[in-house]
Amino acid sequence: MDINELNQNNSNQFAILAQNADKAERKLKLRWILAISCLPLFGIYAAFGIAPQTLIGSIPTATVIEEIALPGIDKDTDGAVSAAENFWYKDYVRRDDTLQSLLSRLNIRNRDAQDFIRTDQAASEIAKALIPGKQIEAETDADGNLINLEYQLNAEEFITVHKTTSGYAAEKSTRKLEVRPILKSAKINNSLFGATDDANIPDSIAIQLADIFESEIDFHTDLRKGDHFNVIYEGNYSQGELLKTGDVLAAEFVNNGKTYRAVGYRSQDGKMEYYTPDGKSLHKSFLRSPLEFTRVSSGFSVARFHPVLQTIRAHKGVDMAAPTGTRVKASGDAVVEFAGQKGGYGNVIVLKHNNGVSTVYGHLSRFAAGLKRGEKVAQGEIIGYVGMTGVATGPHLHYEFLLNGKHYDPMKVALPKANAIETRNKAEFDTISNQLSAQLRLLSSSNIAALE
Repeated sequence: MDINELNQNNSNQFAILAQNADKAERKLKLRWILAISCLPLFGIYAAFGIAPQTLIGSIPTATVIEEIALPGIDKDTDGAVSAAENFWYKDYVRRDDTLQSLLSRLNIRNRDAQDFIRTDQAASEIAKALIPGKQIEAETDADGNLINLEYQLNAEEFITVHKTTSGYAAEKSTRKLEVRPILKSAKINNSLFGATDDANIPDSIAIQLADIFESEIDFHTDLRKGDHFNVIYEGNYSQGELLKTGDVLAAEFVNNGKTYRAVGYRSQDGKMEYYTPDGKSLHKSFLRSPLEFTRVSSGFSVARFHPVLQTIRAHKGVDMAAPTGTRVKASGDAVVEFAGQKGGYGNVIVLKHNNGVSTVYGHLSRFAAGLKRGEKVAQGEIIGYVGMTGVATGPHLHYEFLLNGKHYDPMKVALPKANAIETRNKAEFDTISNQLSAQLRLLSSSNIAALE
């Protein structure tokens, strides 16, 4: 072996020794790291060993009373309490409230404010309009002196009272409400009103639903348990609080497995009219029933036993049982042909419509104020009130429908519908219909998921 090979072998051996030394050093470091990381475990073990020896006997306690100074009330330069220390009170008128009891609950204690509210022309309306449920708010200082007061007369009108440098001032103002859609779903278990009550939907919306679908669904006899509906209606808000509801914007009603839909479109005169999503009118030339939510107590018949006269005779109309005083509506646009007393009909109204149609309303307790022969009335206008005048065994409306002098069953006769949406409004209607129909589909899918 020459000198070069010897040097090469020595170099290889040194390299191997260096690698072994490096590995040994790393192993030593790992052992130290492992040893250090185990120290907390020994601490925990020690803690478990010590815990059972902890004292568990009664520990003596003592009551310490310490007087704490209340923060001072900041005052302005003139000595008055700053606005930051004023207090707001919000309340609602109760059934037996007087002005004094209401002001007392609002912490209004200064006599000049109380006297102003009683005597000022605008502010005194508060005492005259203490209707249970109405909202009132007041701002007072720490001594009960009134700073500001606001009373809600109705959804849009408010009376405000505020303190000025010379005393108090009051004014009546109208607040513009923010209109936002409200989306609700409900399921029929017993009745339409029962369903809307469960879903916290106002009665006014339930009545509108019945009016909208009246030509398709008889809400007295056709409703089935499990029917459901989705409705979008206007909500009027002030400062984020719902104050009143408006018109139904769109609705979907599933009755006995069949789906009916309606979309609202407000005409130029501000009247809301309802159509199918593709623009066919749901409005009829005549109302099926001139009463809201009635039951038919005696149907149309060519031969019926009269309960008073005790004879068999034709009954050429329908009797709709309802409490005395229930409002009666004109079933269509017409002219008053007769309004007065007429034999067994008692107080009766006869309306003459277009195309040879006449309608009769009998046994009324009274007529609408100012109603007289020759007066024009519009569909849905109140013309009288249910009673039992003439030959009647109880309060009800006797209603007849005549075409060219011949009687027809008002509950079965075909009622012509109004025309479809006008061509000039079709594009705008389609935009509204597409948006509302999409929202109804969303409600429907959510409702189905909830029902399942």
